Amino acid sequence: MNKRLVILGSTGSIGTQTLDVARWRGYRVVGLVAGANAELLLQQAREFEPELVYLSSGIDASRLPTKTRLARSANEVAAMDADVVVAAIPGLAGLEPVRAAVQAGRLVALANKESMVAAGELLWEEARAHGADFIPVDSEHSAIFQCLVGEPRQALAEIILTASGGPFREGPADLSGVTPEQALAHPRWNMGPKVSIDSATLMNKGLEVLEAKALFGVDLDQITVTIHPQSYVHSMVRFKDGQLKAQLGPTDMRLAIQYALSYPDRPPTPLANQPLPAALNFYEPDRERFPLLDLAYAAGRRGGVAPAVLNAANEVAVAAFLGRRIGFTDIPRVVAAALAEAPELPLSWDNLYRADSWARRRAEELL
Repeated sequence: MNKRLVILGSTGSIGTQTLDVARWRGYRVVGLVAGANAELLLQQAREFEPELVYLSSGIDASRLPTKTRLARSANEVAAMDADVVVAAIPGLAGLEPVRAAVQAGRLVALANKESMVAAGELLWEEARAHGADFIPVDSEHSAIFQCLVGEPRQALAEIILTASGGPFREGPADLSGVTPEQALAHPRWNMGPKVSIDSATLMNKGLEVLEAKALFGVDLDQITVTIHPQSYVHSMVRFKDGQLKAQLGPTDMRLAIQYALSYPDRPPTPLANQPLPAALNFYEPDRERFPLLDLAYAAGRRGGVAPAVLNAANEVAVAAFLGRRIGFTDIPRVVAAALAEAPELPLSWDNLYRADSWARRRAEELL
């Protein structure tokens, strides 16, 4: 089937790898959205000749292919006629386009975990109302999804998310002097800067815990995290009879992307098979060195707008660290302080955006 794809965040890591999969499968790319990389977006538009494109920083429409029209907003592209909308705009900036795709009744291949973290209940309400659905793209949540195919959901006892441990799993003991360059040097995955820093602090795993809770409808107490340096086991589920099911594979995001785009089929890829690793090791995460993991659990237990506050404060702190305004260990300090002061508000669209704005202002003050 020549599927019609919309890619939100087409110039980022997930977006460019999604275009690789589109080339493999011959999918029709009908919509592209990007942030600031005009030249790469133009290259993509010339190759795929989409019907609509949008660049949030602005683009000269005269440089687009003849058949390509410049959209008025990312939401317009997100809601266009498509078989799958790949949501890969990082941060809460990706939420409104995801919501637009859901309101248009689309299948959303979700790589923007922050949307589900901050607004999972709200997005599922709108999905049920508009006939939309989600399929995860993150390697961990794709693994869980695959492990649960064909299994009765009531048989699920535990979700086990694996984490590489990031660049600082084995040191240094004192993380206060870590530089952005060191934190960006992930040992296993090729990711964008924000996700790479989140991986180094283990916030990425905390956000994935909250995403798993929202995606799969489980309690936080049913989700655990284990450090798996080889990154070959992408995640596991334990069933009530005590048996485990795991999804294993190479560290290539295009496999998870293709699975989301082609589900329930498993077409071949041009990637060479990789040998099995000599050993598979699993360790408990060091919660003292990486306190953001427990902060994510705390936000999830509070509920309401607390996860949105956690996410917003983290986005501000990560940007400040990348801009060399604060140190690495200041990231959890800022997030913890903002979360401690977070307003106790029930989750609604208005409250979510109110809390997000408050948290960003407060995090800037706490820097």
